[in-house]
Amino acid sequence: MARYHMDDGTVVDTKNATESWEEETRWDGNNNVSVATGTQWDHEKLHRSRKGRYWIEQWSQWQGRLPSARWVSHQIAAAWLLANEHEIPADLVDAAAEVAE
Repeated sequence: MARYHMDDGTVVDTKNATESWEEETRWDGNNNVSVATGTQWDHEKLHRSRKGRYWIEQWSQWQGRLPSARWVSHQIAAAWLLANEHEIPADLVDAAAEVAE
């Protein structure tokens, strides 16, 4: 469980998320590399809030980097899900159609 203070003054808590999606990883021959961030050190997880807003939680294995979170648009959430090979939830179908080629 983690709690974050967002830029707009709201507070989100991972335990209150109605759904969460893990980043996909790819083996590069030496390490598991995050599809979301492109590195083995930085990671992301997408969450949907109780009010239906999407936010990305970010953390790093680098010493001194603090975990953080930010709100994202439906288009960014849909693109994140597509890139990480997750099924698109019903509320993001239109956004996914906008960002997919």
